[in-house]
Amino acid sequence: MMAPQQVRSAAVVINAASRRGAAASQLAVDAMKKSGVPVRSVHPVTSGAGLFDALRQVISEGHDLVVVGGGDGTVTSAAGLLAGTDVILGVLPLGTANDLARTLDIPSGVPEACAVIADGKVVDIDLGRANGEPFLNVASVGLSVGVTEALSPRLKRHMGPLAYGIATIRAYTRHRPFRARLEFPDGDHEPMDLDHVLQVAVGNGKHYGGGNMVAPMAGIDDHTLDVYAILAAPLKEHVKIARLLKDGSFIDHDRVHHLATRKVRLVTEPPMSVNLDGEIAAVTPTEFSVQRNAVQVMVPQGSNSASFDGPMRG
Repeated sequence: MMAPQQVRSAAVVINAASRRGAAASQLAVDAMKKSGVPVRSVHPVTSGAGLFDALRQVISEGHDLVVVGGGDGTVTSAAGLLAGTDVILGVLPLGTANDLARTLDIPSGVPEACAVIADGKVVDIDLGRANGEPFLNVASVGLSVGVTEALSPRLKRHMGPLAYGIATIRAYTRHRPFRARLEFPDGDHEPMDLDHVLQVAVGNGKHYGGGNMVAPMAGIDDHTLDVYAILAAPLKEHVKIARLLKDGSFIDHDRVHHLATRKVRLVTEPPMSVNLDGEIAAVTPTEFSVQRNAVQVMVPQGSNSASFDGPMRG
């Protein structure tokens, strides 16, 4: 494990199209340089293609630290490319939800987040995979996909985190229940066939959806996936469930199935899109797995969100 003080070269990739990206770029670079972070190159990007090109470039340049500024989708893209390497990921939470930063105790303010990159500690965290595609927080099918589709850039820009509530109401009015089958390739659970499903989610991290909790004991360093399925119910029951999302206690509701596993295969009828940290990036049937201790990331010195364990298989 490399200590922050041993970093020889750092690159910064910032999604200038994220909610705060354009305004924060120069502020972040100046703050890190002032704190002694050896920033050698800066790459502002405005598209997904540009993001991947910039990330691949800075990885090929051999930097010890890659600082990524943007929302959860941007950081997840970087984590997927950095997984299994010794390159440290620095997180500048510049999006709307910033759920990974919340999970890792990284402050939302740019100067404070930069201070973590300069003076924090390195931990390694798990990475979820959905048919090979990466996710850090949650992968989901059903209502959440409708929420993502309703979250226009304009809505996020003008409403901030409140946009999630507005988008959820819009998506709920259009949602149609579906059938789902959960299969467990490792044999740790019996297959489950579910009718009238509102949403199935597979959590790798702790937070999602602008501060909701996957489950009370969920963590991004526990080497397991938390799987839950919410069944369709009268509106008043969904209102009750919604009130319990912040602390994760919704998993105890009688219309919710919850379990933990390392691998699960989801089949839906009809086939459905899969939301990976706010990006529609897969289609069912989908196999979800956890890549343990896959990404080295900088967190505050006082954070207990994860530890450094070293590489693990699987």
